[in-house]
Amino acid sequence: MKILLAVDGSDFTKKMLAYLVTHDELFTTGNEYTVFTAQAALPARARAAVGKEVVDQFHKDEAEKILSPVCKFLLRHGIDAKSTWKVGPAGETIGKFADSGKFDLLIMGSHGHGALANLVMGSVATQVLAHSKTPVLMVR
Repeated sequence: MKILLAVDGSDFTKKMLAYLVTHDELFTTGNEYTVFTAQAALPARARAAVGKEVVDQFHKDEAEKILSPVCKFLLRHGIDAKSTWKVGPAGETIGKFADSGKFDLLIMGSHGHGALANLVMGSVATQVLAHSKTPVLMVR
């Protein structure tokens, strides 16, 4: 199975990983894993002020801070996962990446906000579901 792990470096990512390692049907060397994070774009004024090269390096460094610990964790458990990142709104970017990569399953942690918070702020999970046809497993 081709599995996408959407991560953001939060405690919810840690909960998702803890869930994953306790479920043998999901966590096996027979599956192919990709660890993915979406980086929010810097404001246009900031991008213009510092230049493309600095912005690109910033996004790369920030993504690595999130991806590296997850990949190391997986390696300690015998899983050699691919990792990648993209810049854009988290929910939409994760959803579109899941579809374009033809993943069988997307696993992500959920912050578990209530209905009122989702109405006011929107939810990454809600946006992922709106932008993807890939089955999603939310770990809360």
